[in-house]
Amino acid sequence: MKFQILFFILLLACMYPSVAQGSYENCCLKYVSGMKKSMKRNVVSYRVQQTDGGCNIPAVVLKLKTSRTVCADPHKPWVRQLMQKIDMNN
Repeated sequence: MKFQILFFILLLACMYPSVAQGSYENCCLKYVSGMKKSMKRNVVSYRVQQTDGGCNIPAVVLKLKTSRTVCADPHKPWVRQLMQKIDMNN
């Protein structure tokens, strides 16, 4: 019985660091090529993803009314225009 308890505690001690390191950031991995006008009208807000930390690409994460997120290339003109429009509305 003591061996089983010791084994269980040892198992928990070994699993703890792997669970702590398993938290991944919410990063964009690729961009959309474009968006329809109807989807652009449903964009509520955006956030800018930098390449620091665990994210590999710079991106603009667009949040739609349906709580869906879309990743866009920050260097595209339509993305910059959409960001300006959202900034003016807010």
